[in-house]
Amino acid sequence: MYNNTRTSRRPFLGRSRQQRFGRHGPKSTTVDPLRFINKSADQPIERPYEPTHTFSDFGLNSQIVERVSRHGYVTPTPIQDQAIPVVMTNTDIIGLADTGTGKTAVFLLPLIDKMLSDRSQKALIIVPTRELAVQIDEELKAFASGLPIYSAVCIGGNGYGHQDRALQRRPQFVIGTPGRLKDHFERRTLRLNDVQNLVIDEADRLVDMGFIRDIRLLVGKLPIDRQTLFFSATMAPEVQDMVQTFLRSPQTISVKKRETSINVDQDVIHFTDNYHKMTLLHDLLAKAEFKKVLIFGRTKHGVEKLNEALRERGFSSISIHGNKSQSQRQRSLNEFKANQAQVMVATDVAARGLDIPNVTHVINFDLPQSFGDYIHRIGRTGRADQKGVALTFVS
Repeated sequence: MYNNTRTSRRPFLGRSRQQRFGRHGPKSTTVDPLRFINKSADQPIERPYEPTHTFSDFGLNSQIVERVSRHGYVTPTPIQDQAIPVVMTNTDIIGLADTGTGKTAVFLLPLIDKMLSDRSQKALIIVPTRELAVQIDEELKAFASGLPIYSAVCIGGNGYGHQDRALQRRPQFVIGTPGRLKDHFERRTLRLNDVQNLVIDEADRLVDMGFIRDIRLLVGKLPIDRQTLFFSATMAPEVQDMVQTFLRSPQTISVKKRETSINVDQDVIHFTDNYHKMTLLHDLLAKAEFKKVLIFGRTKHGVEKLNEALRERGFSSISIHGNKSQSQRQRSLNEFKANQAQVMVATDVAARGLDIPNVTHVINFDLPQSFGDYIHRIGRTGRADQKGVALTFVS
């Protein structure tokens, strides 16, 4: 357990207790703090996965295989190895995989191949966050570089003009969040009656964020005769209900192993009050090994306050939360990815799906609302067979 020695640095001058926690005190979490302690060294060593295919074995267009190699993909990950052959047969699938397993390529590569063979094919990709939509579009552009494949990203935080123009090009791929996709449909800038391919990514997060009604509206406008590719980390009852409604005779492919990454050391940090908590955080970030740190807070206002406090203390810190415009959020994310900031303070908007390389530490400054949220937060570190550390503040 980390040393919680108190020093004399000045406190974090945030809001009053009532402002921070509301009239009824802090929000509670039902997670046992002992679940935040787990040493990666305690996990049994597993043999590396040995894929049964290479990317050239999947029957993909040779131009796609060449771009996959150029993108740095050498051998398929487990979910790619097992799922891509099934997707290539036009079968509906349920993909269950831990974060950071390469599932984006599972749907992008076969769909690009399908569209190169049939220019009339179109795909709708529904995701929970703006950042994930942009990330998927970036991967699409890498896999389809120089090919006659076009996309439109439909997300909030940006104006409609650019998105309208992108949709007017009749792109093969439309990637977006449910609310903005619904807006475009209602404005008649988005047609859904000719979409033959549906991807629902991070389905459990979509449910958690309250998007189920918008998703049902959108899917209800799609042709019944389509291929649906459904990805989720968990299968809660609401997610299972979506599966039964949206998919036809799906094949389930699960490569989930454990609730937490075997590469992440997890521990708790005990604090007595907010002064002590901020002092402890300062001392941690001053350590040389805390090179690239993602800090999670619960509220947008709290995240921004913490970011400002860290900057005042001399740390290179940026923030990402829902009160920022999409361009501001994307700029912060790009800066953090490019190692231009040591710290990124974020709400749970950054906990799902985002591929941020080489995050050394995840710090839960505020407790997650559920253990599922915790799993997705700490999944931002310990990726690509690297070691990571997750620390959670507990009073």
